[in-house]
Amino acid sequence: MNRKLCLWLLPFAVLMLNACTASGDPVEGEQIFPIDEKKPASTDSKSSASADSSRIDPTVFGMFDWVKIPKSSITRGVNSFGVNAFTIATTEVTQEVYEFVMNGLPAQSEEGEKRAVSNVSWFRAALFCNAFSKQAGLDTAYVYKSITKDSALVDLTIDYSASSIRLPTENEWEIAARGGTTSTYYWGEDKASKYAYYGQTSGPDEVSKKTPNSYGLYDVAGNVAEWVNDWYDAYPKKQSDNYTGPKTGEYRIVRGGGWSDKVTELAPKVREKLDPADSKATLGFRLVYSTGF
Repeated sequence: MNRKLCLWLLPFAVLMLNACTASGDPVEGEQIFPIDEKKPASTDSKSSASADSSRIDPTVFGMFDWVKIPKSSITRGVNSFGVNAFTIATTEVTQEVYEFVMNGLPAQSEEGEKRAVSNVSWFRAALFCNAFSKQAGLDTAYVYKSITKDSALVDLTIDYSASSIRLPTENEWEIAARGGTTSTYYWGEDKASKYAYYGQTSGPDEVSKKTPNSYGLYDVAGNVAEWVNDWYDAYPKKQSDNYTGPKTGEYRIVRGGGWSDKVTELAPKVREKLDPADSKATLGFRLVYSTGF
């Protein structure tokens, strides 16, 4: 990994170098993400790593395509929870990218560069986000004192004000997964197998083989279930904008269902809870790029 990945990224890096040269010298600390927030994410807001930024390293950032999700809200019971606009990767993290960033892979039930990486604990996903942030020239969201032998992060806090790569909050994830729909499944009454890889016995599939939702996101149902940032608890009884979950807890939340699940487990509203040190062959993650709130 690799030579093929480097060769794939080389033309892109040359294009970005030319673009930066044409636009003048970068300004220290400047951050620009050229997605028009006024445009719906389901139309022209999809972007590859052609981000015109003086800080972002396009070689790393361009490992994913990204979609800007507009400022939205989600209703839970009688309360509405607002979420600022954010940017999310169109695919789950693959084995290829994970190995490139972390210089290694956990054991995979099915190996393949383009397959979604699995068997990743929440702690390891957070460490990946920090490593990706650093390599992309961004700040880091996960602040901790030390790492234990099983990769647990001691005295961990999440800095939501940082311009960084991180896991989505639970509300961010569900808003993105629904793609502007309110139905049980984002594909409505259509055939589930067109959109989701589920009910299987072997392991994760390659990403982006199924039909995406209306925001252009692949595999937000099935393939691998996805960690989110929030501790698990009952939803708050009072509305709160940019809610990031309770301050402490025992379990982190998992969303989306995995390759071995039944279709009922794939609905955007379904929540699973797991110890953040747990890892499973059905469990992976997806990235958010946030400029802070």
